[in-house]
Amino acid sequence: MQRCLQLAKNGRVHAMPNPSVGAVIVYNDEIIGEGYTSSFGGPHAEVNAINSVKNPELLVRSTIYVSLEPCSHFGKTPPCADLILQHKIPMVVVGASDPNPLVAGNGLKKIAASGAKVISGILEKECIESNIRFFTFHQKKRPYIILKWAQSKDGFIAPSSEKRNQTPEPFWITNIYSRQLVHKWRSEEAAILIGTQTAIDDNPKLDVRDWFGTNPVKIVLDQKNRIPKENHIFEDTSKVKVLSAAEIDFSKNPATQIANYLYSAGLQSVIIEGGRQTLQTFIDAGIWDETRVFTGEVLFGSGIPAPEFLSSEPIKQTLLQDELLIFKNHDQHNYF
Repeated sequence: MQRCLQLAKNGRVHAMPNPSVGAVIVYNDEIIGEGYTSSFGGPHAEVNAINSVKNPELLVRSTIYVSLEPCSHFGKTPPCADLILQHKIPMVVVGASDPNPLVAGNGLKKIAASGAKVISGILEKECIESNIRFFTFHQKKRPYIILKWAQSKDGFIAPSSEKRNQTPEPFWITNIYSRQLVHKWRSEEAAILIGTQTAIDDNPKLDVRDWFGTNPVKIVLDQKNRIPKENHIFEDTSKVKVLSAAEIDFSKNPATQIANYLYSAGLQSVIIEGGRQTLQTFIDAGIWDETRVFTGEVLFGSGIPAPEFLSSEPIKQTLLQDELLIFKNHDQHNYF
């Protein structure tokens, strides 16, 4: 199962919105086949693992390990449970059950009904964590939410308007390596979200230009439609959605409404990059899963303060002089 988890990492980004699964086939304590989920619309892990076996005759005496329950329904591809039955694999070992209502235990029931032995719950916590966005989407009916900001050493996320007006150049808080990491993160999520003031003040592109990958869908909060149409975010209108007062009642639990909208749009994850009011709204509502905070070496003296935030002990990293703290919202992760 550990090998399944290693394999699953290879497909996580490109498999979305499908979960990325790892599959390993073992005969006489030796791995004879393995695979992971292809890009969305392509073969699942079990198909790739079975196709990789050089001698298919061994399958009737083998065990297949999968990090997530084999699917039992027709989607972009036929059911993997049926393929396992077709090859008469006698033992199936599963990490976690599929939370998708279209599966939800039916794959395991179908396989067990055929007479094959089924063992489930192996490294279950780790298998759920490997597809935490997929589990959050189906069990909590909202996307996996990541809050991210960079703050100066004296605790500001932006300089004062007076200082900002002195130069048209952006005030970078972090170094180029931290900024490249942020672009990598963007490529791993379905959507990215900012508020009105951030769009106006920073005119960001919200893309992955410093990393190889796919740009996320841009979600912009603009209650009164104040963002100029020449703003960078509108350069690719096919991947932009502006949420105004027509979609969101900003006076009543906006974080919940935004999460509901993203869920209805089928977006399994979102990285929220500002500004302070937008970030604080999700913090105060307790609707977040990870918070990633950079602290750079720059000092602003005054400006927009960083969000008020209290949480458990973070994971600490450094990128040259930048400090990165990653917090997990354990109150939201009650899957076990």
